Amino acid sequence: MISQLGQSVAGGLIVTVMIYAVGHISGAHMNPAVTLAFAVLRHFPWIQVVAEAIATFLLVFVTCGAAALSKNDQRMISQLGQSVAGGLIVTVMIYAVGHISGAHMNPAVTLAFAVLRHFPWIQVPFYWSAQISGAVMASFILRQLLHPITNLGTTTPSGTPLQALVMEIVVTFCMMFVTLAVATDTKAVGELAGLAVGSSVCITSILAG
Repeated sequence: MISQLGQSVAGGLIVTVMIYAVGHISGAHMNPAVTLAFAVLRHFPWIQVVAEAIATFLLVFVTCGAAALSKNDQRMISQLGQSVAGGLIVTVMIYAVGHISGAHMNPAVTLAFAVLRHFPWIQVPFYWSAQISGAVMASFILRQLLHPITNLGTTTPSGTPLQALVMEIVVTFCMMFVTLAVATDTKAVGELAGLAVGSSVCITSILAG
């Protein structure tokens, strides 16, 4: 009565007809799996997540790589050069992907934006996953590239634990204050956000690095 080919053609044709008939009304999902996929993809910022992973990868690659080379031989990269490299890569990434993902590059920044209602909570886990993945990948690549250097940018306090704690609180407050001020205040000059945040990273690194 109906061949295997005819059965397949009939299935394909009815799907085509229904898409044209009700696609503009309901979307013509006709399948719970399709509905679920659209719901997930609607809230999954693919491009933003990839951009965030790349930005975090380059941030860790440059800052930790510069720190490792500086600690191994300051004739290659000085302490000042290390700090400048960190500030510059932040500035470059903000201008490169800031219009795509916001260039958070830090789970704390993502959390702060979400708390202040400048970023949707549903996207926070995706951004955190991208940031962690980018940082881990950069660390593994640096480990291979800089072998036999074993200290890949790890820093240790030079004073007492209390001094280190107070310094960390001050410099972290400084960086987060600048980041949130230029990124969330509508009166701020948006085009200068990258320069302001990168400069704050550079300054605090010079002071506390």
